[in-house]
Formats: sequence, structure tokens, C-alpha cells
Amino acid sequence: MTCTPTFFSPIALLAFSLLACETALAQQAVPAKELLLWQKLETTIRAEDQRLDGVLGVAIRDLSNQHTLLLNADELFPTASTIKIAVLAEFCRQVQQGKLKFTDLYTLDPSDLVGGSGITSALTPGVTRLTLRDVAALMVSVSDNSAANVLIDRVGMDNVDRLLDSLGLVHTRLRRKMMDIKAAAEGRENVASPREMMLLLEALYQDRVLNKQLTDDYFNLLSVHKESYIPRELPEDLRVANKSGELEGVRNDCGVVFSARPYAICVMSTYLRHERDGGDAIARISGETYRMFDRLGRAGSYGRVVSSHDSSLP
Repeated sequence: MTCTPTFFSPIALLAFSLLACETALAQQAVPAKELLLWQKLETTIRAEDQRLDGVLGVAIRDLSNQHTLLLNADELFPTASTIKIAVLAEFCRQVQQGKLKFTDLYTLDPSDLVGGSGITSALTPGVTRLTLRDVAALMVSVSDNSAANVLIDRVGMDNVDRLLDSLGLVHTRLRRKMMDIKAAAEGRENVASPREMMLLLEALYQDRVLNKQLTDDYFNLLSVHKESYIPRELPEDLRVANKSGELEGVRNDCGVVFSARPYAICVMSTYLRHERDGGDAIARISGETYRMFDRLGRAGSYGRVVSSHDSSLP
């Protein structure tokens, strides 16, 4: 991958050097022919970046060998609803610790309703009772902002950031609840870099945050079908655990794609002139990434795919 000259603070230079070493080590284990495919994918992504009237950040990691593709991946972007990936992780962690239970009940309170509430705005306050797992499902499946705020209140905003700190993800921050316009206007925006969101998903995938059972529960919740960008060009039966996010001028999507060769992908965009263009770029990048990983997962070391019905075998 190419690099452009720039100036770094000592801390940023150290982080960049560590990242470069990490990527170089990963590349040593990748066959040359696979690297050619990665280079073609990078070319495609850079072309998307050039076409997009806005700022694009991309982080993709092969979860089998940690080989990584990065583009503007350490820039901070507004997360929009992708921060719910971290909220869900802390919720599951507190379930694991015994502080909360999936079956704990919540009674819908009208004071909890905010813009972007989705299903909860149609339910009857004071009467409707949901388990916290139901609340989490609403938060990720239909991106219900009221449900997200209920979970943030339960787990504690500071605890979400402490979880991120424990993983070395010091730039991804939950600074406000959903639809807190005043906080956003004051600069208290929820932010993340594509690289840190990718690393969070990798840590979850590797059972480094939760035990095996809770990891399965986590990805089951995150895999509920939803309208989003990463799955748009992918096969309908492919498992995709992701969360997209939208704000004015912002379109994001981050997740794990359980293809024949699983990978983590995070694409974030901001300063968009046209939000639709950002979503379309994410979908195209996701589609090209899947097509590469699908071939890598089904092919042998020389690139040959041998199917049980292959009639060309001698």
C-alpha cells in the first residue's frame, strides 16, 4: 500500500510505526498471489475515495491472519449509531459479570422516548415491559435510539469508555446519549476511527472481551437482519454482524462478515455533499471486499476452486 508524506507528533509517529510493523508482519505470512488481490482491492477502494465528495475512512482485516487494509483509518469520524457496537459489548460484559441479566425487565417510560425511537414510539408507555435483551435487540436491529439510551443508562457511559480503554482503543468515545443535540452542538460528539472499530470487532470475534457463550450471544444480536450498507451487495443467506450509522453528512457501517474466510470491515464517511453517495460507496466497497474474501476462502493455495461437482477433473 502506498503512503503519502505527512507530519506526526511523537505519539502519532510511534502509533504509526507500530501499525506499520504489525502490517508488515501480517504480510509476511500472506502468499504473493493473495497480496496481488489485496492490491487490486486497495486500488478499487482508492478509486471510490477519489469519486466520493466527502471524506472516507476504511479498515479491513482478515480474521484468519490479521492482514489489514487501511485508508485514512486513524482519522476520527462521528460514529452515529455504529457506537452501539460498543454499547452492546459493555452490556454483554456486564451480563457476564452478573451485574445485569438478559431477562431483567424494563417498563417503557415516556420520558425515555427520543427522536429516532422507531418501534418504542409505537408501544404503550407505562404498560409495555421488555427484557433488557429485547431492548438490545431493538437497539441494533432497527437502531432504536430510545432503546440505546435505556441501555446506556443501565451500563453507564463511563463503563463503555473503560471497556474501550482496556482494549487500547483510546480514541473511540461515547460522549453523549442518542439525539442529545445540545451535547453534539457543544462538541461532545461520539467518535471513532475505522481502525479502532475494526479492532474492537476483532477482539470480540476472538473471545477477548466475552466468554464463548456471551460472544455467541453478542454476534447473534448483531446479526439480526437490518437495513444497512455492508450486506447490500452480499448474498442474502450470508451471516453479517454489523451496525450502520447515519447523521447529516455522515454514513458509516462496521461489522464482521462470516464468509468462507471471515473478516472485519469498517467504512466511515463524513463531510458528505450527498449522504446517499456515502452509503453507496460503503456498499460497493463491501461488495468488492466480499468477492475477494469469498475467493480466498473457497480456493486452494494456488487459487483453484475444487467443487464436488467439478467435471473438469481428469
